[in-house]
Amino acid sequence: MSRQLISSGSPFEAQVGYSRAVVQGDWCFVAGTTGTDPETKTMPEDVVEQGRNALKVIGKALDDAGFSFADVVRVTYYITDAVYWDVMGDIAGPVFGDIRPAASCVIAGLVKPEMKIEIEVTAFKG
Repeated sequence: MSRQLISSGSPFEAQVGYSRAVVQGDWCFVAGTTGTDPETKTMPEDVVEQGRNALKVIGKALDDAGFSFADVVRVTYYITDAVYWDVMGDIAGPVFGDIRPAASCVIAGLVKPEMKIEIEVTAFKG
């Protein structure tokens, strides 16, 4: 079974030693992804914008791996404040509304104070 590593070009991938996504057989595991704007490389203030940016990066990683959001079977949201749950529908609803993967949401501290949300997904094509 071959293993394929997908990079988003983030300098943290080499620095920390991880891949944006790893494909192993019929599975694709996408690393936790925060809300840095993929074009400007800046972190927006708004949690909804951060979440949408994270999903853009995740979507590209899935596409590069030969998967799509329709293949996602598990999603985990890490948010820094429980109040952000109230806008999760604005972030995830347009992407996962009809797909409805298994999901968890964890209130957690993230590695930089400006980060408000991190999202990771697992996809399966079987």
